Amino acid sequence: MDTFKKLKQFYWPYRKYFFGSLFFLFFVTAITVVYPIILQLTIDEVVAKEQYSLIPYIAGIFIFLMLVKGVATFYHQFLGDRFGVSTVYALRDALYKKLQVLSFKYYDNAKTGDIMSRLTADVEGFRFFLSFGFAELIRIILLIVISLSVMFYYSIPLTLVTMAAMPFLIVVVMKFEKVAHPAFRGIRKSFGKLNTRVQENISGMQTVKSLSREDFEIGRFSNSNDDYRKNYISTSELWAKYFPLMEFIGNVCAVALLAFGGYLVIDGSLKPGELFAFFSLVWYIMGPLMNVGYVVNMFSQAKASGERLREILEEKEDIVVKENAIKEPIKGHVTFNNVTLTYTKDDDSALKNISFDAPPGKTIGLIGGTGSGKTSITQLITRFYEPESGDVLIDGKSVQEYDLKTLRNHIGFVLQESFLFSTTIRENIAYGNPNATDEEIIDAAKRAQAHDFIMDMPKGYDTLLGERGMGLSGGQKQRIAIARAICVDPSILVLDDATSAVDMDTEFRIQQALKEVMKGRTSFIIAHRISSLKHADEIIVLDDGNVVERGTHDELLKLDGAYRRIYDIQYQDHDTIMNAVN
Repeated sequence: MDTFKKLKQFYWPYRKYFFGSLFFLFFVTAITVVYPIILQLTIDEVVAKEQYSLIPYIAGIFIFLMLVKGVATFYHQFLGDRFGVSTVYALRDALYKKLQVLSFKYYDNAKTGDIMSRLTADVEGFRFFLSFGFAELIRIILLIVISLSVMFYYSIPLTLVTMAAMPFLIVVVMKFEKVAHPAFRGIRKSFGKLNTRVQENISGMQTVKSLSREDFEIGRFSNSNDDYRKNYISTSELWAKYFPLMEFIGNVCAVALLAFGGYLVIDGSLKPGELFAFFSLVWYIMGPLMNVGYVVNMFSQAKASGERLREILEEKEDIVVKENAIKEPIKGHVTFNNVTLTYTKDDDSALKNISFDAPPGKTIGLIGGTGSGKTSITQLITRFYEPESGDVLIDGKSVQEYDLKTLRNHIGFVLQESFLFSTTIRENIAYGNPNATDEEIIDAAKRAQAHDFIMDMPKGYDTLLGERGMGLSGGQKQRIAIARAICVDPSILVLDDATSAVDMDTEFRIQQALKEVMKGRTSFIIAHRISSLKHADEIIVLDDGNVVERGTHDELLKLDGAYRRIYDIQYQDHDTIMNAVN
């Protein structure tokens, strides 16, 4: 029960629904046990003694009890479902909030499909046991206790004969639970992998089709699907193995009951009606005991699901906000003092002793090969990651001293891969500044050179975008992302290869607009094209996490080093193309 104890905070506040459900369950169970008693009275008092005038009264009582049971069953099930759904609402809410505060380090290793599986299938598996499993376990206990009480009233010897089979049944149930839990955890894991495979395939469908890898993807999915199938079949084999054994023990008990009970009736120490009632009551015990296997089945699934949910809830938060964190406005003076960053313990450092100073209004250009550390610098400014050593300062204070929301609200970020939400263009631009006026939204779009193509759309700024901005070109998506960053009115602006998806003419016009936007703001431009950052106040050339050169565009050209080589490659290619055209 450790898993359920750890998750108690989510279901205990709704205990009134649970105990209310149990209150009505008591009536349902008690009335169920009354049926055999009515049967016994009908046989022994009405039929045997020929008191047929009692039939209307017995029928009336029976109908009344059925009505009471129907009402009690409704409230039992309604309150039970209310308990489970309310708990799952709180649990899913907590899971989603937790996912929002986990750092990029968690998402670097997590798989989207597996996370989706936990928030859907695992949450639902946990809810089903709360709504039905707990109550079913209580129902079984109540039914056994009440039935045994009536049985002892009818015949103590016959009851003891009946109970002789129970220890064997309990042993079988306990063994089943022991092997069932690992099996169901395997099912949950394989289902998470299956979801991941589907999610990756759908997200990367363009790549799959462009490289004609459909057959390969079908094979990978089939392997994951087969793994899920094998896990499920192995669990079904357990159920198929243990359930018949439990049923066999119950049937042996029934045979012993009929044999010994028949002897007692012949001996005159037990009435025929009592034997019939006794036989029904036995199945009120043996049936629920066999049903314990089904409850254990649900319990094992819920426990496996709960463990996977706890893994998210108990995940360590790498980025922690201090109690008295700074919430004052940020001017944007960024300083790196001997900063080293390592993403994974055994990997090489992504940044090695990086130092630079960027006063407000200064533009820093970052250039270098893939994996040189350009993006890592900007991710430390926003505290997406924590440095291994050294200090990242903003306005002379460590970024760790700032309130995280305050810090990030003062930073405008345009990523290389622009992500747009499935909502209107207006809401996408105002996403970081929900209180932005229409004038501010339009102004941001004009500065990002996006206003004209937006107005050409059927509904303009109210045009609804498809998933991930489907329906727009790469350049259009990137310009909307730039407008979104501008609309925040940030103190620090980060452009991570922000113009890589636009043509040269659009890039030039965006750069002209950004010159006005960047005035008074600390700006970081990450680019592969020198044309995107040659106007920067300082350009830092990175290689394998080290600063190899720094200076202005003209200064770096004179050094005749790494920057000059990049320049020559890009502009010699340009000159070659122009000569070929001429």
